[in-house]
Amino acid sequence: MDTQLFLICFLTFVIHLIGTLAYSVRIAGVRTKRIAVSLALFSILMLVSRTSNSFLGPFLAKRVETNLGAHAGGALLGDFRWLLASASLATIAGALLIPTFQRVFCRAVLHFQVHRSIPKLILHAVFKGGLSYVRTAARVPAAQNMADIRAGHGVSARITLLNVGATALWTVGVFAALYAGALDPSVRVTSSTLSSIVNGGATIMMAVFIDPHMSGMTDDVVEGKVTEGQFRKAIVWLVGSRLAGTVAAQALLVPAAVLIASVARVI
Repeated sequence: MDTQLFLICFLTFVIHLIGTLAYSVRIAGVRTKRIAVSLALFSILMLVSRTSNSFLGPFLAKRVETNLGAHAGGALLGDFRWLLASASLATIAGALLIPTFQRVFCRAVLHFQVHRSIPKLILHAVFKGGLSYVRTAARVPAAQNMADIRAGHGVSARITLLNVGATALWTVGVFAALYAGALDPSVRVTSSTLSSIVNGGATIMMAVFIDPHMSGMTDDVVEGKVTEGQFRKAIVWLVGSRLAGTVAAQALLVPAAVLIASVARVI
């Protein structure tokens, strides 16, 4: 793995790590009863994710163009396999960090409630013991949470499968669009703009089914209609289905790229 590929894998890792940690924000919101503040503070990390994503596309496009002649077949496909593997590793890392992150995030939410200032929160985290609190709050996932999932789904099987599909499509969308350009260089510019053919399905599933379901369940926990244990079980299932989705993206890469290249030739 050369330096350029390592950088692209790192950016992919960051994007999917933050995406996985987003589940712990709901736990923090439930525990602090400050769901809106929790989501608002998480938007700071989303800025990091979006910045990484803004660099990822150009860097990856440049790599495809540079290696278009000699490596359009095997080597570029291998690069994309590494990127998808980075997404899976980031999901695993995020799952392991959720207990620690949600404790740290709860502390940040409570601090913000007092001071109502993002700059003060950042200064506190960096200069006033915030980083030392991370060591104190560090936890590994509880074995009981993993054992409880055998008793049944925290969410319905339908939502779990939809999350697998949505994650797979969202993970592979941009990669498939760029790889389609390698499969047919004559339409590579058009192909690079057609990731929405794949990502659109993921967006619909997330917006229509998954996000409303989880938002409703979060409110149910706050109102006492659902226990926090059931909610944690739901998070475990969703994180597991997210990991399954990143793995399934490996199988979707080539078919999605072929589909995008075919559409690019027609329009």
